[in-house]
Amino acid sequence: MTEQRHAALGIHMETPDDAELLKRRAILRRGKLVALVVLVLLALGAGRTIASRMANARTLEAGTEERAKVYVKTTLPKAGGAGQQLALPGTLQGFVQSPIAARASGYLKRWTKDIGSRVEKGELLAEIETPEIDQQLTQAIAAREQTASSLALARSTVERWEGLRKKDVVSQQDLDERRSGLAQAQANLAAAEANVQRLRQLEGFKRVLAPFAGVITRRNVDVGDLIDAGGGSARALFMLSQTDPLRVYINVPQSYSQLVKTGQAVVVTQAELRGQTFKGEVARTAAAIDTATRTMQVEVTLPNRDGTLMPGAYVQVALPLAASKTLVVPTNALLFRGEGARVAIVDAAGKVRLRTVSIGRNFGESIELLEGIGANDRIVLNPSDSLADGDVVALAPAAKEVP
Repeated sequence: MTEQRHAALGIHMETPDDAELLKRRAILRRGKLVALVVLVLLALGAGRTIASRMANARTLEAGTEERAKVYVKTTLPKAGGAGQQLALPGTLQGFVQSPIAARASGYLKRWTKDIGSRVEKGELLAEIETPEIDQQLTQAIAAREQTASSLALARSTVERWEGLRKKDVVSQQDLDERRSGLAQAQANLAAAEANVQRLRQLEGFKRVLAPFAGVITRRNVDVGDLIDAGGGSARALFMLSQTDPLRVYINVPQSYSQLVKTGQAVVVTQAELRGQTFKGEVARTAAAIDTATRTMQVEVTLPNRDGTLMPGAYVQVALPLAASKTLVVPTNALLFRGEGARVAIVDAAGKVRLRTVSIGRNFGESIELLEGIGANDRIVLNPSDSLADGDVVALAPAAKEVP
């Protein structure tokens, strides 16, 4: 069929040029579509990148702002001395503690009580042989008898001379001399009697008796030892201690002396007696400061009915301190700079204010401030060295307790 025939029938016949043209148009349409898709993808990628960068910028800005904040922990001051205890060392002593020495010289005949023995008042501890005192007593008794005989003779002589004086046979001067001899004989007898009594009392010291009830803590002599009278504590026969109650002396520093009162309760502990505490009370104070040590001596009375505590033991005495009008803060709140001791306070606007303070007593984990802060001031704990006046800070959230 010819082209004319096709034209007459209305049928269009493609030529090789038209087919090529259609193919190119199709390729162009596909290219445009692909380019459009690529552009859309590029636009989406660019938008996503921009959005991501904006989000990262906002996150970075927020993180930078968050990291720029200085978080601090704070605390409020507490009343000074509330719940505080002052621990001081001391040595237990018997309430009455005395070295038992001999009053009479001689040799130790026997002893009846040894260390650890509990004795009552007046109980025999030892006996001493005193041959010299025995001989002196015998001699003194003989001298007294001799003096008594002289007194009897002087008395009878005075009686005879008084009778002769009435008859005017002797002079008044002679009678007065005889009366003087009688007075002298009476005085000699009194002296001889006193010497006998003295030696008899020394004889009584041959028996060494306990002056009070207690425990023998030391025995320094044995049978046959030579005993010197008045040898002092260096030559004491025994050491006797009253163990109930006990007493302990402590030296309270001057800064705490005003807080110690008579009758105040204390707690005594001994390292070897773990878990046991013993309650005592302040019996008396020296009411004066020792200029050498700047401390005040305090005596504590400690009941010891069951005998658990022993004299001479080293103990710790916990002395509760009464609350004072000063304020106490933790020790780690202090800043030491060129201006002196300071603390950092956070005001209502969240700004740091550095204040110079005056330090009082140190309780170990806490310290007393005499001036510079108020009861409602928020004190920064563990302040950094770089913290300056006017810095803006934020309060750290309270840590949650672990169940």
